[in-house]
Amino acid sequence: MAKPKPLRVGRMSIGGKRPVFILGPCVIESEKFVRRMAKKIAHACAVENVDFIFKASYDKANRTSVRSFRGIGVREGCNILADIGRELKIAVTTDVHSPAEAEIAGQKIDMLQIPAFLCRQTDLLRVAAETDRAINVKKGQFLAPWDVRNIAAKLIAFGTSQFCFTERGTTFGYNNLVADMRSLYWMRDAGYHVFFDATHSVQRPGGAGDSTSGDGILAPVLARAAMAAGCDGIFMEVHENPARALSDGPNQVRLNDLPKHLRMLKAIHAVVSSRDA
Repeated sequence: MAKPKPLRVGRMSIGGKRPVFILGPCVIESEKFVRRMAKKIAHACAVENVDFIFKASYDKANRTSVRSFRGIGVREGCNILADIGRELKIAVTTDVHSPAEAEIAGQKIDMLQIPAFLCRQTDLLRVAAETDRAINVKKGQFLAPWDVRNIAAKLIAFGTSQFCFTERGTTFGYNNLVADMRSLYWMRDAGYHVFFDATHSVQRPGGAGDSTSGDGILAPVLARAAMAAGCDGIFMEVHENPARALSDGPNQVRLNDLPKHLRMLKAIHAVVSSRDA
């Protein structure tokens, strides 16, 4: 299996001996809310001694319904996330949806996330690469694992090797996704850093008619399977009260349950790492 060079994000290294967790709420519901979430997640990660990147979206650009809450906008959102990163001394990430947004976020955000539906958008990838920030590309639900090679080739052609991919499930019939753990092996075998998105992998897109439903109770189950299969880290959306979340509530992990999940995932990674040593 080809082993890529470690990917630097803030003060941490992806691809080293320690797993990295990307954690945070789906969307910035308000400045007060996202600051509170960041502090509580940072505290939980410090207690459990795990590395993490805080995530939150300033805009949910692909909501199912036109009536759904989207967010607060790119400039305000990036300013808030950058302030949180400085105050708590943590790395932050958010998704970008256009070249213009990538330019704005690239001035303040440690890792730029390319949404799954936009993972092959050449101009977006080019501008993201030109920011010199780390890039996390969500693998589209419509792509086979080996198809990420073409995305990697674009990023390399645009001058960056600082990127990783995130598996987030594959379209499986109508209103359903399936997580194929073989995907993690194949993408890592190709020489890429790989995360597993536990919460989006349990979505049922459009499953509630005018909104997305999901099986949030299964997110930790899939996270454990992914860590055992071998990956560099886990992406999980976390909310203090998923039932009241303004976006993707059915899929998010309860904040109070985060510590026990981190302990389990950290232990699994330790076993897998010792086996592969």
